Amino acid sequence: MYKYKEVRKDVYVLSLDNHTEVAEAVKAFCVEKSILAGSIIGIGAISEATFRFLDPATKAYVDKTFQEQMEITNLTGNISEKDGAPYLHLHITASRRDYTCIGGHLLTARINGACELLVEAFPDAAVGRYLDAETGLNLYKL
Repeated sequence: MYKYKEVRKDVYVLSLDNHTEVAEAVKAFCVEKSILAGSIIGIGAISEATFRFLDPATKAYVDKTFQEQMEITNLTGNISEKDGAPYLHLHITASRRDYTCIGGHLLTARINGACELLVEAFPDAAVGRYLDAETGLNLYKL
């Protein structure tokens, strides 16, 4: 699913295996390393991605799947804890064949080529999540 190397204390370089689902692999890595707070950045290539959009008026999520080869020009996010497990909040910008970009909140993405990530753990931080009734979002509980 992934290979990794710790490049300095609590900072890891991750290479996801081809055809792996991004969020699933990153969450598995966080579980393996007991990471409950941190940040993620990365680049790569994907053949499918599902983005999620929250309509603030209805507080309903709208998901849209794109099935085409795209370059991850930026993947960024954070790691926190919800219900005792790692909780990922990821955003992505992906470049299409015609050089236009799409982006937003990343729900899932399937690697087709490579995906290289940098994960920095914040081992002494306690960053939880709670469901905010007003916004419908899982916000930081600090």
